[in-house]
Amino acid sequence: MKTDVKLHPDHQFDADLLDYAIAQLRRSRTPREPVPRALHLSLPEVLPELGMGAQAALRELSPIALDGAAQLFHPGYFAHMDPATPTVAWAAALWQIAANQNLLHPDAAPAARELERRVIDWLKPFFGMAGGHLVPGSTIANFTALWAAREVRGIRRVIASDRAHLSARKAADILGLEYAAVAAGPDHRMVLDDRTDRADVAVVLTAGTVATGAVDELGVTNAAWVHVDGAWGGPLRFSDRYAALLDGVEQADSVGFSAHKWCYQPKGTAAVLFRDAEAAHAAMSYGGGYLAVPNVGLLGSAPANALPFAATLLAWGRAGLARRIGAGMEMARAFADRLRAEPRIQVWGEPVTGVVVWRPRDVPSTHLRDRLEDAWVSLTDIDGEVWLRCVAANTSADLDWVMDRIRAALDAIRS
Repeated sequence: MKTDVKLHPDHQFDADLLDYAIAQLRRSRTPREPVPRALHLSLPEVLPELGMGAQAALRELSPIALDGAAQLFHPGYFAHMDPATPTVAWAAALWQIAANQNLLHPDAAPAARELERRVIDWLKPFFGMAGGHLVPGSTIANFTALWAAREVRGIRRVIASDRAHLSARKAADILGLEYAAVAAGPDHRMVLDDRTDRADVAVVLTAGTVATGAVDELGVTNAAWVHVDGAWGGPLRFSDRYAALLDGVEQADSVGFSAHKWCYQPKGTAAVLFRDAEAAHAAMSYGGGYLAVPNVGLLGSAPANALPFAATLLAWGRAGLARRIGAGMEMARAFADRLRAEPRIQVWGEPVTGVVVWRPRDVPSTHLRDRLEDAWVSLTDIDGEVWLRCVAANTSADLDWVMDRIRAALDAIRS
């Protein structure tokens, strides 16, 4: 019986290669222009016939992957719902990629499947849900929730705010459901009349709209199915101080949120949760001759995305996550106050979920952003008008840094 082990070179631990990769990563953490404005892809236009070797490949890709990346951790980056990831998630993600488990098969992910279940068990009580599973993002979470609504409750129509994420309409189209957008109020919140009969309707409520972070009234109960899209605002439920902003979420039939937003996880990490998870999962469960257990949900092969998430939650605990979210909420309020104190700037409204929307009074928003140096903010369209948007997702953002650059840009435009 053979007992000596000889791994293929691809599977051997290459300490020199990993040291090189980490050295490049360490170098890239020095702040420079937060979003490179000029990029040149120097890779060959056709697939090379012969390889150049692992370290040479990384050397070739470093300017693209690191120097060409937006520095989401930059003190002047105050733009999107895209946070920098914590170091503990990097380390766990390295394990995840090296192990390359596939949640489709118990014998290809024996521990990883159980880890995902445990993470879901940690998450579900904060939303009043019974179970669920991880998905790559809230677009898939919204689709999965409406799919369950169609199969479990027979819904035929979907109602959402005209401020809802486009994925709600996209899911309705794919599922063959009628879609209606209801006008939100001037504060971008949708408030529905409970007297209307919605026997075949799924209502999608938004907890943190993309443009302004508004939260719909969540206590809708007279629909066949209620889904809360908490892609951005959902993690507020982990905060003792701010959980009440999402009161009523526990009455929903399903909830989705993106952990790669306000839980600071790598892209491709989100959750869909159900009040009756057994019924929802049964309605989207498929078997096959090559499967040892049913395949539940949209994905077939699925990565062990619970690993970086679990590492982060264990490292920080609920209190640590809540502290970071709370700091973002306070940062947004403080930034809005500073903007209001600047007479050349107009603020759209009070930040509800860490999203600040504003614009210069006398010049187009795009002109100001173009003149910003060493800082970055995002653009958003509200009723045909372009505003600037700052989202408190970057725990390294420096308000003094950002405000200094905004004032300098306004001065440069005036001169």
